Amino acid sequence: MPIKHLVYVGVTGQSVWRSEDSGETFKRSSNGMFMEAEIRALAVHPNCPKTLISGTECGLYKTVDGGNSWELLPSQLNELQIWSLRFHPTNPDIMFAGTCPADVYRSEDGGKNWELLDTGIPRKCTIDAPIVPRVTTLKIDPDNNKRIYAGVEIAGMYRSDDGGKRWVCRIEGLTNHDIHDIICFGGDTIYASTNAEAFISHNGGDEWKALNIREKLPFRYMRGCALDLTENPALYAGIGNGPPGDNGALARTLDKGESWEICELPGNINSTIWNLAVNPADPNLIYATSISGQLFRSEDGGNTWTKPRHEFGEVRALAWVPSD
Repeated sequence: MPIKHLVYVGVTGQSVWRSEDSGETFKRSSNGMFMEAEIRALAVHPNCPKTLISGTECGLYKTVDGGNSWELLPSQLNELQIWSLRFHPTNPDIMFAGTCPADVYRSEDGGKNWELLDTGIPRKCTIDAPIVPRVTTLKIDPDNNKRIYAGVEIAGMYRSDDGGKRWVCRIEGLTNHDIHDIICFGGDTIYASTNAEAFISHNGGDEWKALNIREKLPFRYMRGCALDLTENPALYAGIGNGPPGDNGALARTLDKGESWEICELPGNINSTIWNLAVNPADPNLIYATSISGQLFRSEDGGNTWTKPRHEFGEVRALAWVPSD
């Protein structure tokens, strides 16, 4: 049996929802923020599971009581879409936020004040597409907490080796710049998902190699990814036939993308699998959602999956935390 826990789902236009019974039922958890908030990011404090921050289209909100109430963190982010959030793993007073238009902000005092970082991310797409670049993912290297990765849709991958002061673009071999997520394996090995391919780098992004997923998976469109926390970690990647698509799947690899298997999710998948949630409190407990609102749960490290009844609208963010 999994530990007692809470599940949080961020819904576009419907704010945050919380479950206290392993995702079987949900109640809206948005006291203090407007009920129609567009939630695109959720981040959990690494030491205080009742402390979360959520990113909306109108700035950042914080809860310190597990979602019973939320408070706006007034800042220059108030008028921006927040697409990605990250707590520093060893100094949680340091936080990073990625926005649309594509910028990265840093706070060093728990979110009271924010600084716009000089990343050099372009204001226009690097390809001819009518999309405003946005920072879709922020990750911190587990072996080097000064190294930060920012994945940008559609402008490639940017890296800082000094905690965010200086940034460099790293796209050599990255033939697709539409970055959706980044996974840090440790030891300078990182993985990136895009809208048509997956890539791996063994030197922190200095050079990338395509994994040729079109030959290995039923769909090429990849979205959210997660590295589980079991003894032999597996990488999970949400895939589908487009954004949002009308069909999707969850892929798993044990060898960093050289070979893949498809997880047996129950029922008909209604869209691309978009979000994944893991937590070190229980390495075997994994949640996944499709962007069109289906929720899936595994209690055995991804070997088997169940589908709770509750479904949502457009789901953009997902997290779970221990409740005791």
